[in-house]
Amino acid sequence: MSDEKKGTKAAEQEEPLVITNEELADLDQTNKSGNGRTSEPTLNEPTLIDFLASVPFELVGGATKLAAKTVEFTFNAGRSLLQPERLEMMAETGRYVREMRELAGLTIDELAEALNLEDNTVLEAVEKGTATLSFELILRLASVIARHDPLPFIMRTARTYSPSIWRILDGWGIGRIPLTLEREREFVNILRRHDASRKISDEGFQHVLTITKGAFDMALHYVAEQEGIEDKLIREKKDKDAQNGQQKS
Repeated sequence: MSDEKKGTKAAEQEEPLVITNEELADLDQTNKSGNGRTSEPTLNEPTLIDFLASVPFELVGGATKLAAKTVEFTFNAGRSLLQPERLEMMAETGRYVREMRELAGLTIDELAEALNLEDNTVLEAVEKGTATLSFELILRLASVIARHDPLPFIMRTARTYSPSIWRILDGWGIGRIPLTLEREREFVNILRRHDASRKISDEGFQHVLTITKGAFDMALHYVAEQEGIEDKLIREKKDKDAQNGQQKS
């Protein structure tokens, strides 16, 4: 095919569609008079814009339901993967949080309001042992329900809900503080449990205290040996007793 014919064919293909004024008038007249209806939609008829506007909301609703199902599945799957010891620790800490809240004289709704939470759903789940707390929320809780003694509360809850932070604090030695305080309280509770300890004379109390010290030292020495722990005070007492025995002999 010659270049002239190729050029002619290309020109024919690229020639735009031309509508004459007479054809345009005929089309306009047809739209106005055809079937007695106009091309404009009535108020009752949904337009394309209305349809497109409704689609995103339906999609968002479906996505929200899907996300909710996904979160529920993830929580249930994650819960099933948790070790029984972990679940037991969460339940125990949840009871501890509830006891601290009740000791502070607050309802769960009042506590949620004090923490600026939208509702009490999170707190209810925490007290039931089915949810965890962020470290930031632990600090806020401590400032409300444990403001007089916040450190033991922070350490106990962080050990359950923020293990990574707990390991850091425990590495600094801070983690032993609430444990020591708790053990001291247990000893005090032994004393408080008996009314007779408040009625006996000073001489009688000193006698009980001497026996208690001896029993405690003996029990501690036995357990420390079993766990491979050396107690400085027990070792010094043992060396002193050995020296006294040599002097007597």
